Amino acid sequence: MKVVIAGAGNVGTSIARDLLDAGHEVLVIEQDTDLVAKLRPTLGVRWVEGDACEVTLLRSAELDNADVMVAATGDDEDNLVVSLLAKMEFAIPRVVARVNHPKNQWLFNETWGVDVSVSTPHLLTALVEEAVSVGSLVRLLQFEGGGAHLVEVTLADDSPAKGHPLADLAVPRDASVVAVVRGGRVVIPRGDTVMQVGDEVVVLVTGDSEDAVKRLLVGT
Repeated sequence: MKVVIAGAGNVGTSIARDLLDAGHEVLVIEQDTDLVAKLRPTLGVRWVEGDACEVTLLRSAELDNADVMVAATGDDEDNLVVSLLAKMEFAIPRVVARVNHPKNQWLFNETWGVDVSVSTPHLLTALVEEAVSVGSLVRLLQFEGGGAHLVEVTLADDSPAKGHPLADLAVPRDASVVAVVRGGRVVIPRGDTVMQVGDEVVVLVTGDSEDAVKRLLVGT
């Protein structure tokens, strides 16, 4: 998979290292030439120096051959422009954008070419809630383009799902249980997977199905 990352700050370089270690082809665009000179010896990706908001530079980087674009700069305006160009000019299948300021979250949607937006403050809040909340539904990640998001519920003792196989829970058609974390291990959910107290259930939901999923796993 070919991934292009705009921004070589801490976030962009961390993503690049992880993807590189996973065997993907990674290209990083950064306009700070001094930063590129510093990072080039330690990060074996392909580098393009320049402004990722310029179409000519993106074209020279052969963006039309990329599978994923990651807009990871520290500026929300730049990330929006990069996302829009990636989707509209180069038809990149998947565009992931970093949201630096939570107040701007509402802008990061399909209108700007964003398939998935990640707000660090919102994600940190979700992870804190996930760690301390039992018997409540916590949003983990928003997929703006499709109107879907990941939610997590740690089943409490009074959960309506306790003791029932997944097949009997009548999960809405536009929702899907994607994982169950039990005792520190990931359980791939099947129809005969019986829900237990303490299970961390991760579900992909839409806005229409979220309330129904909450009633199934949390109750009223």
